[in-house]
Amino acid sequence: MSKTVEFLFDFGSPASYLAYRRLPELRTRTGARIDYVPMLLGAVFKATGNASPAAVPAKARWTGVDFGRWAKRHGTEFNFNPHFPINTLHLMRGATGLAEDTRFLSYCDAVFDGMWREPKNLGDPAELAPVLRRAGLETEDFKALVEREEVKARLKAVTEHAIERGVFGAPTFFVGEEMFFGQDRMDFVEEALVA
Repeated sequence: MSKTVEFLFDFGSPASYLAYRRLPELRTRTGARIDYVPMLLGAVFKATGNASPAAVPAKARWTGVDFGRWAKRHGTEFNFNPHFPINTLHLMRGATGLAEDTRFLSYCDAVFDGMWREPKNLGDPAELAPVLRRAGLETEDFKALVEREEVKARLKAVTEHAIERGVFGAPTFFVGEEMFFGQDRMDFVEEALVA
C-alpha cells in the first residue's frame, strides 16, 4: 500500500508554492497519496512565536534570492509578489471550503499562480475575481463559501491541530508522524515515502 504525505500550506508562503509545484513529480516517483491541508500561517506564527521572513529585513533579502535559486533548479516560474505580505484568511478559507470539491486543485493552481507566478494583489477583490473564474468560481459564490461558519471552524481546527503537532511554518510535511519543514526538505520527504 502506498504511503501518504500530508502537505500543510498557506498561499502566502512562497516556499509553499515552490513545494506545491514539485508535488506531482514526487507523487509520480513514489506513488504516494498527497493530502493537501490548508492552514492559516499567520495563526501558526502567532501561536509559536515565529515570524515571516518579511519581518526580518536581512532574512527577507536572503530568502528572496534563495527562492529564486530553488525555482531555477526545479524549472518553476517564480516572481516575488510586490504586494507581499497579503492577508490570506479568505484565500485559505476558500481552500478549506473546496477541499472535497473537484475544483480544489484548480483553485490551488490559480491562487498560487496569482500569488507567485503572475503576481497580483489577491487582497483586492477586482484582482481576485479573474483568478477565481479561472478556477471555476464566481465572486459571489466565493464570498458565500468563505463566510460559512463550518468552513471558518474547520480552518481554525486544522490550524490548531497543526500547532499541536509541532508545526511552526509552511510548508510542513508529515509522513506518518514524522515531520519535515520547508520546500528544501522534500528529498527527506521522498526518502520517508519510499523507505
